[in-house]
Amino acid sequence: MFRVIIHYNKIFLKGMLNYMKIAVIGSGIVGASAAYHLAKEGAEVVIVDKEHQGQATAAGAGIICPWISRVDHKDWYAIAKRGALYYPSLIENLKQDGEGDFGYRMVGALSVSSNSDELNAIEESVRQKKAETPEVGEITRLTAAEARELYPPLREDLEAVHVTGAARLDGRLLRDAMLNGAKRHGAVILNGEGDLVSQNNKVTGVEVDGNVIAADAVIVTAGAWAKDLLAPLGIDLKIEPQRGQIAHLEVNGEDTSNWPVVLPESTHYLVAFDHSKVVVGATRETGSGFDYRLTAAGVKEVLDEALSVAPGLAEGTLKEVRIGFRPAGPDILPLLGTVPAAEGLVIATGLGASGLTMGPYVGNLAADLALKRELELDLSPYDPLRKGLEAGIK
Repeated sequence: MFRVIIHYNKIFLKGMLNYMKIAVIGSGIVGASAAYHLAKEGAEVVIVDKEHQGQATAAGAGIICPWISRVDHKDWYAIAKRGALYYPSLIENLKQDGEGDFGYRMVGALSVSSNSDELNAIEESVRQKKAETPEVGEITRLTAAEARELYPPLREDLEAVHVTGAARLDGRLLRDAMLNGAKRHGAVILNGEGDLVSQNNKVTGVEVDGNVIAADAVIVTAGAWAKDLLAPLGIDLKIEPQRGQIAHLEVNGEDTSNWPVVLPESTHYLVAFDHSKVVVGATRETGSGFDYRLTAAGVKEVLDEALSVAPGLAEGTLKEVRIGFRPAGPDILPLLGTVPAAEGLVIATGLGASGLTMGPYVGNLAADLALKRELELDLSPYDPLRKGLEAGIK
């Protein structure tokens, strides 16, 4: 569907359809989703990505369960809920496009604790959510013995609230599936550093390796790297990298394919996949910068937290530890929307630790913004330049 024409140091994307030309900077979960949906709509799409070390999507675990969360914020829940509900249709669309491997499975989740009062509060909260969202699934209070039937390595004193409407997925595989789908519908992927091109307060394209790609709109989904990308436009995006270290274990002889997600009282988690794999994490290292390395303290934290909840994993083989830089904004909400002083620009980043929960849905919203469509969700709480942003990453 595309021809790339180079003329006087400029690239103009010429498609078979007389439609909008849109550039997406960043090919993580948000950018891949935006590109996929735009390409399916018939837009001419070019995706630009530098392939930086530490992209958050490549390291993330992939927990789809906003029903059990210690985040108590209505605007966060509003977008996270829609993110979870968006997955079934996305997965079906990808299957129709020939993609079938994303590590996605509805396995349920266990919120575990030795504190009955803590579990009472969680159960009440989840039941309130189910009243308006049946997709939460069945909610069951489990004894410690019943919890271990579902997740054998658990500590013997941990009771649980079991929710069936939770899923897990492999972020890398889902990203690749959406990028494959986007290419199948005509999108072009360019590897390189992208710089925004603007004129008279309007973003007109992207420059990559000295070549200018003209575009009607540009969607910036560059994660923690978005701050430097937007700075030349005078946009001070309140975002910074937050390093996360996440360990992958192999539990020999165990069929882990249907083990539920485990959510302890901390911000850590345990996610099981096929082939005896269990992913445990993750650190939240604010102030790390783009320091791409494993640390002794980080790896110790991840393993200590995991084994304190599931000591039965102690004999598991440590296969690898991944590093990702979460795009962390100054509060819990994503940075999503347009910028009045930069026509044609859409910003979609700042999802923090919720990237794989809401990322594909946020990407779809970004695509609709680029197409200037009306949205089902009021985006004012997520304004990327909203007033009142406080310092500090949560």
